[in-house]
Amino acid sequence: MIIKKLKQSYSVKTLCEVFNVHRSSYHYWLKRPTVINAETVKLRSLVSEAHAASNGSAGARTIADIVTNQGVKLSRYRVTKLMRTLGLVSCQVPRHRYRKASQEHIEVPNHLGRQFAVTAPNEVWAGDVTYIWTGNRWMYLAVVIDLFARKVIGWSMSISPDSKLTGKALSMAYESRGKPKGVMFHSDQGSHYTSRKYRQLLWRFQIKQSLSRRGNCWDNAPMERFFRSLKTEWVPTVGYRSFAEAQQEITRYIIGYYCSGQLKLATVLEFSQYNRSDSLGVRPPLY
Repeated sequence: MIIKKLKQSYSVKTLCEVFNVHRSSYHYWLKRPTVINAETVKLRSLVSEAHAASNGSAGARTIADIVTNQGVKLSRYRVTKLMRTLGLVSCQVPRHRYRKASQEHIEVPNHLGRQFAVTAPNEVWAGDVTYIWTGNRWMYLAVVIDLFARKVIGWSMSISPDSKLTGKALSMAYESRGKPKGVMFHSDQGSHYTSRKYRQLLWRFQIKQSLSRRGNCWDNAPMERFFRSLKTEWVPTVGYRSFAEAQQEITRYIIGYYCSGQLKLATVLEFSQYNRSDSLGVRPPLY
């Protein structure tokens, strides 16, 4: 009924007077039982099943193809209406785009030079930032790893890929490791690592900065490997439903899954270094 469509803009009383309809008749019409035929019930069921089978990623066009291939001809326009009725939405992850940094480029050498096999804890830390879909926006994850045992020692999550995000991850690493001196920190040339704010934090912590060559991801291969493991082993293909869920699950991965998986490697490496140093009369702390 046209009155139902227009009542968002006009009062029901006015509309009933304009169309010469008794208000009691209109309200009776609203309360009438809705008749749903068997075909509609079947189509709703098929659409729901196809959507669930895709983990919520399939859109109207894909669902229409799936149902049609099952022998029930269905257009994507009809699927769109059915999805709207059922409250179903496609959770496909959009393409991510970084904003171009406006600040000037700074020159910092690649001091690390792909020498990833370090000999002691707190000798070289590496950091990087990645993005993860969280329902309706991107979330950014900054991580700091100690290259000695490839252990995550600091991380932070935010909706903005800025120096505040990377600074929190670095501060967490610095505090958790007992504020060590003489550490080298290696990363790519992202503005969140080359900003004045971040470089001031490095200076305050007395950490030496090293940057990968521009456009060369292999200069920071350990971080690339960590993020690849995170996304292939843990993060759902369509991302998470919310920022809070992403925070919880990624923290669980770092603390309970990744670090425990690295425990045997860390133990062997650290014990070897511990005994080697002991033969010289100096034992380093184990982390």
